Amino acid sequence: MTHWFHRNPLKATAPVSFNYYGVVTGPAASKICSDLRSSRARLLELFTDLSCNPEMMKNAADSYFSLLQGFINSLDESTQESKLRYIQNFKWTDTLQGQVPSAQQDAVFELISMGFNVALWYTKYASRLAGKENITEDEAKEVHRSLKIAAGIFKHLKESHIPKLITPAEKGRDLEARLIEAYIIQCQAEAQEVTIARAIELKHAPGLIAALAYETANFYQKADHALSSLEPAYSAKWRKYLHLKMCFYTAYAYCYHGQTLLASDKCGEAIRSLQEAEKFYAKAEALCKEYGETKGPGPTVKPSGHLFFRKLGNLVKNTLEKCQRENGFMLNPNQKKW
Repeated sequence: MTHWFHRNPLKATAPVSFNYYGVVTGPAASKICSDLRSSRARLLELFTDLSCNPEMMKNAADSYFSLLQGFINSLDESTQESKLRYIQNFKWTDTLQGQVPSAQQDAVFELISMGFNVALWYTKYASRLAGKENITEDEAKEVHRSLKIAAGIFKHLKESHIPKLITPAEKGRDLEARLIEAYIIQCQAEAQEVTIARAIELKHAPGLIAALAYETANFYQKADHALSSLEPAYSAKWRKYLHLKMCFYTAYAYCYHGQTLLASDKCGEAIRSLQEAEKFYAKAEALCKEYGETKGPGPTVKPSGHLFFRKLGNLVKNTLEKCQRENGFMLNPNQKKW
């Protein structure tokens, strides 16, 4: 099953030379600074390299972060921070607020910002893979794994590193709690979309699919709520996506719940459930149009034309018609079935 995911742009950063004349002395120290410069440049290159895979990304990220630790933690393994932590100024743009950079003279800020981009890369990799028309089982597992890794990185940054910043995260910026939380929940919701698609392919019980869809809709609602107090100029497009996915998976839940009711010969209740599915599908369809017309970070696409969206529309329509036919037979028991 093909998928469609909204993605905000990657963060951009200013070059860093790691040249500390008069501070760093000796060939070994110079070599570390040279390796830092080259490993940072390599990691930044991979963010936009379409041939990059998770193994390449992990190796490049590990290489850079292992060297950067020398600027954060004391080399004698004590609890004290490194004397080099505040020696370098780092500049990074924001995923929502465009090319307006934030700057901090703090290696922890660099660790968090670069880690944020690594997490974003995993979400973008998952999105590219999930958008294929004939996605294989192994590719679906890779999508699920990449989204889980991204959620784990965002969560780790939020809990372990952002609290260590001397300068608190600016309101409405990437490192603020509301945004990080929205990214975490979105990754969880999208990973569950893959689980739902797999459950449908394996023809699992409609009741299980309905429960998963309902939970996924709640994830999207929760992510949208996390962004509700942000400036609409920056968050409106992202929130349209979250809202339309919430409506979309609520329609899924009602559709499969209707199938469960139909299997129990509760045709009247099944029809009502499918009518609710129709309502939420119509809401999602309207939000798809609004999403395409809303300005802001993210791609300019028409989600309503996407295969994943059209398939649900046909499923709701066909299931409702089946419920109505079955209900007609029950109301007219003497009618012949040819």
